[in-house]
Amino acid sequence: MGGTLIERRQRRHSGHLWLLLPAALLILPFFVWPSVLIIGKSFSGDGGPLEQYRIVFTNPGIRAVLVYTFYVSAVVTVITLLVGYPVAFVITHLPKKIATVCVALIFLPFWVSTVIRTFAWMIILGRKGPLNEALMAIGLLSQPLRLLDNGVGMIIAMVYIQIPFMVIPLINTMRTIDPSFMRAAAILGANPFWQIVRVYFPLSLPGAMVGSILVFISSLGFFVTPSLLGGSRTMLSILISQQASRLLNWPLASALATVALVLTAALFLVYKMARGATAKSGGIA
Repeated sequence: MGGTLIERRQRRHSGHLWLLLPAALLILPFFVWPSVLIIGKSFSGDGGPLEQYRIVFTNPGIRAVLVYTFYVSAVVTVITLLVGYPVAFVITHLPKKIATVCVALIFLPFWVSTVIRTFAWMIILGRKGPLNEALMAIGLLSQPLRLLDNGVGMIIAMVYIQIPFMVIPLINTMRTIDPSFMRAAAILGANPFWQIVRVYFPLSLPGAMVGSILVFISSLGFFVTPSLLGGSRTMLSILISQQASRLLNWPLASALATVALVLTAALFLVYKMARGATAKSGGIA
């Protein structure tokens, strides 16, 4: 009987595998094969198969670009988490209909091109833009702040664009938290602050981890916003574009793209390992 049930379950799951076929047909030619070509190209060029990687890790200019890219991505991730966590918390505790409207409003900017949103931030953050004009009108500033071409405006715009990728995983996780845990903490004498810090926040960590990974990885590949708002500082995506389209140095561009791909895969691996270790210890179900 037991064997029969197991066989039925196996047949049921194997019967569903064909549903993966459309996704596989899309991923294999448009992601896997181009990735293989890029990785193969990174081992070509003059100086041997590892020459491009030697340049990537020994050239001071390229190292500076890598460090700056990771710095910006980390700052954007932290700010997005700090902004997105309370937003997700409030939406989770709103009535269902109002929460649905709020989630729809969060997704609304996706209907607008990233280029248009970035140009909008150029206007807002300009020396004579609405932000500076408002701060000067209320007396907080005597002269306009320089928010463009120095990284500040770029980070602000990137945080704005990345908010949905942080808020949605947080909302999905927060909705699974049993309210009785908070009531139990209150019965044991914890005030609202410690209820959130000691009970609610640890239970919401899976959503924070997923959101942080999504934001950090997508920030590594930002191109339009750093190009328009980043000033003279170059990020990795811009450097890859310059090497491929302007200098026609495809081996070096491929090596840079491969490094980014490996780092992305490593981040996913670290996340899976951390989640698995936490699950075994009872922190994450």
